[in-house]
Amino acid sequence: MQVPVIDISPLVARSSGRDEVARQIGAACRLHGFFYIVGHGVDPALRARLESLSRVFFSQSEDDKMRLRMALGGKAWRGYFAVGNELTSNRPDWKEGLYLGTELGPDDRRVHAGIPLHGPSLFPALTGFRETVLTYLDALTSVAHRLMEGIALSLDLPADYFAARYTTDPLILFRIFNYPSRPAPEDMEVLWGVGEHTDYGLLTILAQDDVGGLQIKTTEGWIDAPPVPESFVCNIGDMLDRITGGRYRSTPHRVALNNSGRDRLSFPFFFDPSFDAMVRPIEGLPGAPDDSAARWDRANVHAFSGTYGDYLLGKIAKVFPELHSSVEINDAGFAEK
Repeated sequence: MQVPVIDISPLVARSSGRDEVARQIGAACRLHGFFYIVGHGVDPALRARLESLSRVFFSQSEDDKMRLRMALGGKAWRGYFAVGNELTSNRPDWKEGLYLGTELGPDDRRVHAGIPLHGPSLFPALTGFRETVLTYLDALTSVAHRLMEGIALSLDLPADYFAARYTTDPLILFRIFNYPSRPAPEDMEVLWGVGEHTDYGLLTILAQDDVGGLQIKTTEGWIDAPPVPESFVCNIGDMLDRITGGRYRSTPHRVALNNSGRDRLSFPFFFDPSFDAMVRPIEGLPGAPDDSAARWDRANVHAFSGTYGDYLLGKIAKVFPELHSSVEINDAGFAEK
């Protein structure tokens, strides 16, 4: 079983042929929730520049990288974490990373209100890094909007269904991950670059370098999603699973330990509902069965009730428990301890 490659240029151009692209996306979402996209219009030079700058950042000393540690990002949840400091299912992942997102200043109402995951990023002092990241986020945001139009059409919904309800002001989160080729210490019991998980929101658009390691769980077992030149890998998240009543399932995936002899870079871009959006099933769809017994986290996304922010914060608490403990949630809002 292979992950399909879909040319989305008719979606990007909003031209004839986009209904056929939507059909292909729908088929991929029903099959196993993953697909490659080409014809996306993102400048290859921009992506190459991002990769080059990221390698320079990760080649720095640990002390230099820790000057951007996530603890300094506060409630915005931005910054650097060292190898082994992010958990999946309570086990450390063998990667390091830089958390980024939509750049918001202190005058933004959400920043002023202290809403988590909103604020400025902590950028390395590398020439062109900030500008490259922000340009890349703009480019991927545009692609994500077109893809969500395709997903809406695949469900026989108006093209603007998701934009009108969830993504007029989407929550954009971006990660730059480095998977070192060096082995993990035996006493850490590290098994994966990233352990089995599903993504939380609507849509993930992933750029990966030529090393590989991404694996997808299917009904026939785990399959590889190797690098395809000039492509992105897309997958759907828990909230799209919930919205579609389980018609489109968020698929578990993982990253194998990197034994290639070269460090591996990946760039997941998360296109999610706004933080305060109430996430509800599409009207008229049959109710989804409880599939928690088969899920990696034993959770039932269809039983969840609340905003996307509620769901996301609950998940983050398990990924960065120490960092989460530094933020107190009370009736008045969010305040740092």
